[in-house]
Formats: sequence, C-alpha cells, structure tokens
Amino acid sequence: MKIPFNKPAFIENSKNEILSSLESGNLSGRGPFTLKVEELLLQQNPKVSKILLSTSCTHALEASAILLDLKPGDEVIVPSYTFVTSALAFYMHGAAIRFCDVRKDTLNIDETLIEGLITKKTKAIVVVHYAGVSCEMDEIMKIAKKYNLKVIEDNAHGLFGKYKGNNLGSIGDLSTHSFHETKNFSCGEGGALFVRNKDFVERAEIIFEKGTNRSMFLNGQVDKYTWVDKGSSYIMSDILAALLYSQLLFYKKIQSKRELLWKNYFDQLSNWSKVNEIQLPFVPNYCEQAFHMFYMLMPSNQVRTEFIKYLAKNNISSVFHYLPLDSSSMGASIRLDDQADCTISKEVSQCIVRLPLFFDLNLNDQEKVISTVTKFKV
Repeated sequence: MKIPFNKPAFIENSKNEILSSLESGNLSGRGPFTLKVEELLLQQNPKVSKILLSTSCTHALEASAILLDLKPGDEVIVPSYTFVTSALAFYMHGAAIRFCDVRKDTLNIDETLIEGLITKKTKAIVVVHYAGVSCEMDEIMKIAKKYNLKVIEDNAHGLFGKYKGNNLGSIGDLSTHSFHETKNFSCGEGGALFVRNKDFVERAEIIFEKGTNRSMFLNGQVDKYTWVDKGSSYIMSDILAALLYSQLLFYKKIQSKRELLWKNYFDQLSNWSKVNEIQLPFVPNYCEQAFHMFYMLMPSNQVRTEFIKYLAKNNISSVFHYLPLDSSSMGASIRLDDQADCTISKEVSQCIVRLPLFFDLNLNDQEKVISTVTKFKV
C-alpha cells in the first residue's frame, strides 16, 4: 500500500460540526462558526487586534496589498524561495517586486540582504516563515522601523510557531495564514488575515466585505451600507469554518503528533544524513517551530531525482518544493533591472525533498519510510 505524501487530518467530531453548520441555515460568511474560529484564534494571539477568515491565504495576501495603498512604482521586498502568491498578490495591486535571496540554514529570507534592497520606493517587506520556523524578526522589524516600512508575515506554514516567545503571525503589521489541505489545520481551501496594527482594522473589514461598510451596518454603526472602498469576496463560508473549528479544537493533539513524527525523522536520520552529506532542517534554539514539514537538502539535483524515484519504487511518495520566483518565466519578466540573482534559492530548489508528514501517518508507516530512506546510498 502506497504511503502518501500528505493526507488532511481526520477528526471524528468534524461531522457533527459540519452538520451543526448545515442546520444553522447560515452557510455564507460571518456565521456562527466563523465567529467561533476567530474568537479561538484571538484567544491564542492576544497581540492581534482583528482576525478575518478568508477563502485562501492568497486572498488574505491580496487584502494586505490593498491595505498598503500601493501606488505605481512602489516596491515590495519578497523572498524568492516561496509560493507564487507571496509576490503575486502585491504585483497584482501595482507593486514592483524586489526579490530577496534566502538563508541556506533555515531557508528563510536572508535578513542581512534586506537593507541593501531598500530604495525610496520601498513600501513593505514580506517574510515567509518557511516550514514553520521563524525568520529573524528582531532584525527585520528593526530595519522596517528604520525605513518606515510595513511588515507582512506570510505565515502559511507557521500557525502556533513562536519566535522568542512571540507567536508567529503576531509580530508584523499584518499576517496571512493558510488552511489548505496540505497545512497542519485544513478546511480544504481557506486562510486568514491577522491584523496587529490597529490602524488597519476598520479598512480590513471593508475590504473583506467587497468594499462596503457592511460590518459597520451589522454592528449598528450605520443604518445602511454602501460601496466605500476597494475589496472583494474574501470571506470564508461558515460550513468551511465549521470544519476548521473542529480541527482547531484539537490543535494540541494534532501538533503533538506532528512533533513526534518530525522528531522521529530528525533523530533517526541524523547519522545517515551526515554520512551522505545531506542537510536536515535547522531550527534556532530561540524558535519554536510549527512542525509543518520535514525536508532534506540532497547533495545535487541528480541525487534528489534518484532519491525520489527510489522512494516511489518502494511505494513512498515524496516531493520537492518551490522553484525560485526570480528566475521563473513571470518573475524574470518583471524583475527589476538591477536585481541580482537569488543563487541560494536556486540551489535549494534543485536539491530539496520533503518526506511524508501528516497527522494520520501511523508510526509503522513512518518506520517503513525511515528504514527505506536509510538504505539509500548517495
């Protein structure tokens, strides 16, 4: 039987929550389960002023772009090694993208390169907490303050991760989250916008309500609502929120299992990886990771290709990850003329491989993965 790379967490109670949503008669956004999820997440993130559930992390990023009031010529700094929407959301709303390379150890944006990319046109810095391990937020926030820039945390991988005791997603001005089926907590497709900067709260609600002040109407602040700003249909349906709520109620159980699986990989593959010159994930001791994925950096692209084929022959699914945005066909067409190549991003993209890691992965299947991996000779 094939061991898949990923499988969304199955929580028995999900059926009851979804049925409750169906029986409520309110399946559109801003229903009872939407409010329950937002309240639960706010309790876990007291530094955040407002949480808005969205149809995807992509849409939360687009809302962030609108909140920045981007003008033609404005620039946003984005890591090259990330999913396309980390850049696309801002490009679609008028920004020029300045790509930043990543660190070889954590695969996060290289904070030592950021200041050199800032120009008079720079408006914001987007950081991605890769694999749920934090970027160097102290230094990044220091740079942002120096140049009066906004910081958006793309925290698609990092819910419940921490940096020096601070929750990821509650450090920058805004943060975005993903509840796609590949994430620790999933409702199939979904996301969230966390607003820490109070100045953005009222407008964020308007943007999520298709550019209307409907939230003010629902709160009794106006007697009718109308079109007042930019926006779109970003609100998650309540039935998806019900599925998400059922998982978040068991977040400690889900995270605990993922932590066990991650540590099993790390402990049992450490000696093999050293012998074969393979890099395992690095987590700084002041970071509490979210245990989103377990990856390895192989010595070369050829070895990576052989390794994936080898696992497939043994009925084990493994995958690589992002291709660098700066050298993609679209990225190359929009990159700024003085933009240097992101060489580490390219190297990482050619060598990375990810092993199966999901809540319902049983320990016997994981032992098969580990045993098969350690028999591979570079």
